[in-house]
Amino acid sequence: MAEKEKIRPIYHELQGYLSQAPDEKGARDVIYDSAYWEQYNSTIDELNNISGNNYDRFKISPVQGQAGLRVVICTYRSKLSGLISRLHGEFFSDEPAPFSEMPTTVISQSQQQSQSFQIQMLLEIQSKIDEKLPKFDEGTKERKFLEKVKSSLASIRNIAGLISLLLKVAKECGLSIEDLRNLFN
Repeated sequence: MAEKEKIRPIYHELQGYLSQAPDEKGARDVIYDSAYWEQYNSTIDELNNISGNNYDRFKISPVQGQAGLRVVICTYRSKLSGLISRLHGEFFSDEPAPFSEMPTTVISQSQQQSQSFQIQMLLEIQSKIDEKLPKFDEGTKERKFLEKVKSSLASIRNIAGLISLLLKVAKECGLSIEDLRNLFN
């Protein structure tokens, strides 16, 4: 219980970052202000110290662009949302979910764990798509596939639905299973 109360301020701080994060207007919109990712990564360091857990996989790593270091807004928001969801599942599942699209009523612990896993998985897939999108030109079948899948992720309710979506959209876009494997590697 004491750990939960030490983590609560960080949990709310992260929600504050998300509420003030720049909006996503397109997959290529970027943040050049290092204060965004430096403050966020510093908060993860504090969270790691307080919790004794390692949340480094949610850290933001800027990439070098022509105009300097940058982070894609989609990536920033996805990692931030993923960490907030993870903390909710680990420490605050008995409280209302911070996002309206997340379920607030949990019937059993196994359902809660399953939902947390599914939400985390979908956030990771969205993050991977956000990472891959800028690598493909407009109009390519890979980019069309990624855009269609990303726009349909909100309707996914389980793993079977995700697999079905991936295969259906791949077929529509003319991608093979091998293409999918290469796309997500």
